[in-house]
Amino acid sequence: MLSEIPLQNLYNLLEPITVPRNSPGARFTNWGLSYTCLPAAIFEPENEFQCELVLELAKREGKTVRAVGVGHSPSDLACTKEYMIRMTKLNRVLEVNSEKRYIVAQGGITLDDLHAHLAKNNLAMSSVGSISEQTLAGVVATATHGSGINFCSMSSTAMALTLLLADGTRLTCSRSEHGDVFLATLCGLGTTGIILSAQLEVEPAFRLREVQRTLPFEEITDNLDDHVNRAEHVRFWWFPTKDRIRASYSNRTAEPKSPAGSWWWHTFLGHHVVQILLFIARYISNLNSWVANFACWLVSAETVGIDDSLKIFNVDCRYPQYTTEWAIPYENTRACLLEFREYLHKEYANPHGLRPHFPVEIRFTAEDDIWLSPSFGRKTCWIGIVQYKPFGLTVPYRKLFSAFERIVQRHSGRPHWAKAHPFTPAKLREVYPHFNDFQRVMKTVDPRGVWRNEYVERHLVGVDVADAEVGWENGVGMGGMKTEKHIGWRVHKARQ
Repeated sequence: MLSEIPLQNLYNLLEPITVPRNSPGARFTNWGLSYTCLPAAIFEPENEFQCELVLELAKREGKTVRAVGVGHSPSDLACTKEYMIRMTKLNRVLEVNSEKRYIVAQGGITLDDLHAHLAKNNLAMSSVGSISEQTLAGVVATATHGSGINFCSMSSTAMALTLLLADGTRLTCSRSEHGDVFLATLCGLGTTGIILSAQLEVEPAFRLREVQRTLPFEEITDNLDDHVNRAEHVRFWWFPTKDRIRASYSNRTAEPKSPAGSWWWHTFLGHHVVQILLFIARYISNLNSWVANFACWLVSAETVGIDDSLKIFNVDCRYPQYTTEWAIPYENTRACLLEFREYLHKEYANPHGLRPHFPVEIRFTAEDDIWLSPSFGRKTCWIGIVQYKPFGLTVPYRKLFSAFERIVQRHSGRPHWAKAHPFTPAKLREVYPHFNDFQRVMKTVDPRGVWRNEYVERHLVGVDVADAEVGWENGVGMGGMKTEKHIGWRVHKARQ
């Protein structure tokens, strides 16, 4: 039994997987360069037994444990001052069943690697988000999503999960076995246990034919149902300064590959030149509107591209960034966009108003029954905004994000769990019918709070946050230069 291992022997067993304190890897920083923390220790297990050893040490030393992947969440979801387990070395594919169309893989595998294994077996995921750098466990635990009004979030493709529970035991759960734990773990933010492996439903590999065209804002909003249902996968990028929407319509096809785009147009101009212009606009804010117009012009022509599904689903997310995304009922889409448009136009009309970055991303998913999924019980429109950090440098964002949050909340918005937001348990209980059920399961499988961090305590448990900073205006959120204390650990906060 692990409890019988002498403490010094336990240290010796964990030493090979402990990141040295003087190593750059001993500090965690997320992909967006918006959050960073210095855990008491970071472990990089290479097998499941080593995860159990970390848990055993945490029990003896009274520490909590936070499992992380590549750190793509643009919030403090992964941050901790205590023990962190970086799961990226638990990245094996355990089973591929082409006949029954499922795959079983360890939770630390990235989607990029998972896609490669699927392709070798002529399989693919049915819907994928904008990137594939995340780990499988991270995707399952945050309701990561693509776009398609008849496709659910990626968490919904999970058929079964194997967890390491807080008491050191393992539990396999599914809809038919320990169903309450299963529904609490999907979009459970790592609070029920470490996802050691997941079984996912997949489909035969397919290509997509994507048509992109730029249309007036009113054309889309006045005929929303028509546009959203024109293809299996539809997504929009709105450029408010021009009142134009870049619309993407993708359908499965057997046509041969014919990729769209060019290095000069989309990489040199669309990526590198735009980043230089955004850097200059840090000092001349009105230039942001011109940069947005330039970016809109770069994608103004109609294009048709045919490629493997992954290459159509994934897009260039450009640069480190501050971002927030909210899910609203599909029927509220038009009203919400019109209200946000009115707010932005008032800012543009003000010589000293905000000049936000671009574009506003608009995506759609079907309703699901996952307890904490933002799409629970309703067809959903996801609206996301961004403030880029050219060359990793900070830019203002809080006033914009706070105004955006107020608007989406008026339209019954639920925040994307991986992104920073102000909701505490009282508000979450109002917008999630099964929030109490989730809390019950979380506290049952982890009564001591082994898997919790400050994010979980603040948003899901409801600790005393009288001294905490909640909301964009007060600074929960994004990184920068000045180091200050934030609910227990050291994070970098932006100078605005």
